[in-house]
Amino acid sequence: MWADFVNGSFEFLAGFMLFNNCRMLYRDKAVKGVSVLSTFFFTLWGYWNLFYYPSLNQWASFFGGTLVVTANTIWIIMAIRYRGRSRE
Repeated sequence: MWADFVNGSFEFLAGFMLFNNCRMLYRDKAVKGVSVLSTFFFTLWGYWNLFYYPSLNQWASFFGGTLVVTANTIWIIMAIRYRGRSRE
């Protein structure tokens, strides 16, 4: 159980850090130097984790993972929307 708590804590922290990326993208309204494809891959991995963690009865990791997947999904949508724009 302690390993799930540690992993879940990392997932929660990662989710909050990723929401900061969303905040910065919203502020800048431009995507530069970041691969949307890489973020898309890690988002898919996150969706897999939402299936995988419950099968291991790792609920702290699952709930932390939902934060990661939500933030990454929002970031990808924003990145597609702001793609090609420069800061005005």
